[in-house]
Amino acid sequence: MISKKMENMVANSSAIRAMFEEGNRMAKLYGAENVYDFSLGNPNVPAPEAVKEAIRHILDEENPTALHGYTNSNAGYEDVRAAVADSLNERFGTAFTAKNITMCVGAAGGLNVILKSLLNPEDEVMTFAPYFGEYRSYVDNYDGVLVEVSPNTVDFQPKLDEFEEKISRRTRAVIVNTPNNPTGVVYSEETIQKLAAILERKQTEYGTDIYLISDEPYRELAYDGVEVPYLTKYYANTIVGYSYSKSLSLPGERIGYLVIPNEAADSENLIAAANVATRILGFVNAPTLQQRVVKECLNEHTDISYYDRNRETLYQGLVKLGFECVKPQGAFYLFVKSPVADEKAFVAAAKKYNILIVPGSSFGCPGYVRIAYCVAYETIVNSLPKFALLAEEYQ
Repeated sequence: MISKKMENMVANSSAIRAMFEEGNRMAKLYGAENVYDFSLGNPNVPAPEAVKEAIRHILDEENPTALHGYTNSNAGYEDVRAAVADSLNERFGTAFTAKNITMCVGAAGGLNVILKSLLNPEDEVMTFAPYFGEYRSYVDNYDGVLVEVSPNTVDFQPKLDEFEEKISRRTRAVIVNTPNNPTGVVYSEETIQKLAAILERKQTEYGTDIYLISDEPYRELAYDGVEVPYLTKYYANTIVGYSYSKSLSLPGERIGYLVIPNEAADSENLIAAANVATRILGFVNAPTLQQRVVKECLNEHTDISYYDRNRETLYQGLVKLGFECVKPQGAFYLFVKSPVADEKAFVAAAKKYNILIVPGSSFGCPGYVRIAYCVAYETIVNSLPKFALLAEEYQ
């Protein structure tokens, strides 16, 4: 028999993944062009051409034994980590070195590495709803407790008053995700400054270290000139988790990194712990070919104009039909208010029109649905008449 913990995880497995698999089934029945699958944040925009060229170049030039072997450090190739650090310093005015960078198996791998490094049983990790639902599993992996701050459905900036009230002596870390999945909202500089001030006060009050973990797979996907604050500049105990899944359209390659600044409390031990956690969690090291690829592509980005066109077309189309949502500033998700309190019933109704969307309860925010617009533009355009039929049911 499987473990009790896994019994619960299997029973409550990802609604997003289940909807994606349902989309594949429906595509076989009705034809892919007749199914409007907005379930999974799987980039439709191809990786930059420079990524393909880098792969070819590396495979031709590198010693295959060295390229495909273990790295000397579980944190990854030192030259790759140094290049990542230099790139961050140039962009954000930071002062990182190779030792501050741990290459990871995507942002998810990085979050598990840092939570493994930080948490004792029953330690609390806070996050702001709506949030990426896997955070709960990641915290539970290390017997921690996820503490949610309820959603602010006016503009989806964090509820800082509630946040301050819920911080306790057991609070070990806070996870923020900006640009946010599922809302697409970017936390403003004012929000970050207030958040940092609260954490400073609470650290002083309790005499503890509280780490701010910034989960940043969507950092480069920001629209209309919106600036995404770099959090290490606002709060010393910040750790950044990054992924190239979206910025280079490489979700399946599982490559990213952690930034653990020298300014973070107990940084030397924390860096060492992340190194060991990478090994003992079974990752051993981040994929070596992809480490080499990202080093050559640090200045490359996916063309987000495709996502921006999808964002405008879908947002304007749904608003005209009477749906309510906050216009996303980043990422590639639209978080739409359900016309009925039970958003799962709305999701079921949408499925009648071959529209696949994800219930907001999967993100700790019932009454809303997430629509991932990282799809072909034709899918957006062709779905709008189906959304119109769906809207008619609720007028």
